[in-house]
Amino acid sequence: MIGGTGMNTLLVVDDDEAMRRLIRLSLADSYKIVDTGEPEHALALALEHKPDAILLDLRMPKYSGFELCQTFTSFSSTQLIPVLVISGEAGDKTKQFCRDLGAVAYFEKPVDFEALRTQLSDFLKTRRKERRSEVRVRLRVPLRLTGTDEDGRPFGILTTTENVSRSAFLCACAVAMSQSSAVDIYLVGAQDDHVGKGQIIRSEWEETPYPRYACRFTEKRGHWVLE
Repeated sequence: MIGGTGMNTLLVVDDDEAMRRLIRLSLADSYKIVDTGEPEHALALALEHKPDAILLDLRMPKYSGFELCQTFTSFSSTQLIPVLVISGEAGDKTKQFCRDLGAVAYFEKPVDFEALRTQLSDFLKTRRKERRSEVRVRLRVPLRLTGTDEDGRPFGILTTTENVSRSAFLCACAVAMSQSSAVDIYLVGAQDDHVGKGQIIRSEWEETPYPRYACRFTEKRGHWVLE
């Protein structure tokens, strides 16, 4: 473990010692690094050190990074920690699968550390602005969102939440939206129920056909799934 006080903490899980050393050399000036080459210990380290983000390799002997990713993103004590996959595997299917498991970003080896630094900095800066005191529930709720995309064109789309809280939700949709974009939110049912207005506060996987967006309510007009 390397780093000083006052830094954000990164947990690095990779069986390749040389890769862990490279990550420490590249990021230890800005982050406190906790690393392990034994993925079976990763969950215990996450619970002990409460990292601000996790860097995870996919292919490790006797342990699947895919399973570990799903564990981190579904376990109540770690599901709010962003998981960034770092892997030698390329391909859209692998990236999509990681996204479906809840990973927020995917970096192929050899890693572009400047891009990784930027992503970590932007993500953690945005994340600090979110209200983390609320309980988040992994719940699929069908929604219809209307608004304007980043080019100013109006849209109306159907989507499904991945998790919800009393004042926010996370969903994926095939529309490019800017941070701070305003949307109208409808619960989809026999008759769409306009439950309020919201604002995009974070985006993930912008380079994919279905980026994910975190949206926070700015105004509630109807009954939301959590009150």
